[in-house]
Amino acid sequence: MAKRLTTFSKFLITLLIVAAVFFAGRYFLQNTEVGKELTEQANIETGDSGSSSSSGSTTSSSRDGDDDVIRIGTVTWGGYAGGQYFNEGFQHNKFSRFFKEYGIKVEFVNNDDVDASLNAWKKGDIDLHWYTIDAFPTIAEGLSDFNPVVLWQADWSRGGDAIVVRPGIRSVADLKGKKVAVAEMTPSHSFLLYLLDAGGLKASDIEIVTQASAIDAAAAFKSGNVDAAVVWSPDDVASVRAINGARILESTKSASNIIADIFFAKKEFVDANRDKLQKLYEGWMKGAAEINSSDANKLKAAKILSEGQGIPQEDALASINNVRLTTHGDNQNFFGLNTAFKGITGESLYARMSNEYKALGYAKDAPAWRSIAVPTMVQRTNLTGAGNDAEAKTTFTAATKADEEKEAIATKRVSISFRTGEFKLDENAKYIIDREFVDIAKAFGNARIRIEGNTDNTGSRATNVALSKKRAQSVADYLVSTHDMPRNRFIIIGNGPDKPVATNSTDDGRAQNRRTDFELVAN
Repeated sequence: MAKRLTTFSKFLITLLIVAAVFFAGRYFLQNTEVGKELTEQANIETGDSGSSSSSGSTTSSSRDGDDDVIRIGTVTWGGYAGGQYFNEGFQHNKFSRFFKEYGIKVEFVNNDDVDASLNAWKKGDIDLHWYTIDAFPTIAEGLSDFNPVVLWQADWSRGGDAIVVRPGIRSVADLKGKKVAVAEMTPSHSFLLYLLDAGGLKASDIEIVTQASAIDAAAAFKSGNVDAAVVWSPDDVASVRAINGARILESTKSASNIIADIFFAKKEFVDANRDKLQKLYEGWMKGAAEINSSDANKLKAAKILSEGQGIPQEDALASINNVRLTTHGDNQNFFGLNTAFKGITGESLYARMSNEYKALGYAKDAPAWRSIAVPTMVQRTNLTGAGNDAEAKTTFTAATKADEEKEAIATKRVSISFRTGEFKLDENAKYIIDREFVDIAKAFGNARIRIEGNTDNTGSRATNVALSKKRAQSVADYLVSTHDMPRNRFIIIGNGPDKPVATNSTDDGRAQNRRTDFELVAN
């Protein structure tokens, strides 16, 4: 007669069956192609394959893993979406188009502690790292032992950075003597310096209240400890909401060509991996073009950023909308490979800010542009089609009477000499315009420019008004013909003697009144 199994025997048999199923399942997932693909898909759907800590940990960049993976250091920002979208997430996975189309493995290591992230790059745990070319002069000297080189541009900030001000501050001139919170030697600092110059001020004309980050600058503003602060989106909206009557004075929506994110690497790494890096660049540019051209692709990119950075999807979408994802055509312009391009290049921006930061004592010996720029990846890439073209110039409608009367954001007064009764520019006048204003006009590419001609009171008012308008028009004509700026961008005003800034009873006063005012006006 068969013996009935005891309860303990049943338990042992059940345990053996469960163990057999477990180990068979693990073997299937880890050692068969179908199992590996199922694992990858599960990771992507749960976010495990697309995420990396955004709070500061760089442990996922450890070289204990796959040495063939190109690891890219980033922060919580929408400007790197082209690469992250093309990678189908933040970590390497088999569904990555970098892997499927080019056979390269890519991982994004998100770390908002920039110093820690840069240290990881120095140690070799990260291969490529982000920075902005405007602020790069402030760190270049400290990285000189590692021979960093700039490979490509990822984006322009287009609303991601802003200066918020308390009630009563209506223009840049109103910042004089005020306390302004800013994270020094960062993109925020670069933006502030440009804005002050556009308003005819210097850094010494304000009281800078140094902050560790743009987040801290926003906190200082909301606490009422400062009059203004340079902040990042979405802290601009939160800051305005926190202080009754506060407003955004200016943002990179208008100051469209100041803050440019780039990626750099050690030259030694570049020399050893040129083919991989060219493929990385090409795929990245394809991703950027696809996002720029399709709302559906932009939503997909926002989902990837949401999971990878641990932020709400609507915030991820807003962060993408606050940048211009640069294309292959944009990079050709940035590296000066398109000789017909008249806008801001990486070299001009880097050189200007090197001088600015050196004068302020923040950058002693920033290397020359030619020693850090390696546009090889851009030069070796051939991407055609409208989506890969460079960004078109901003379109402006013809100026109206309302535009003539709009409040100026910033006014810069420049003395341009004309011969008595004449309005044509001589070579010296052109030199002064180039030196004093052209960079500002290019940097604030989405703002209108009001050019106001002014005279002293010598001669009849009617004659002076007509002459001052012709002189202002001559300046606009020069900017259009020589610097390829849109004609409709300019608002031409002839004030004659009606807006003096000094007395007309002395030679010096009359000389000050014979001036041209360049004003940035919201479009």
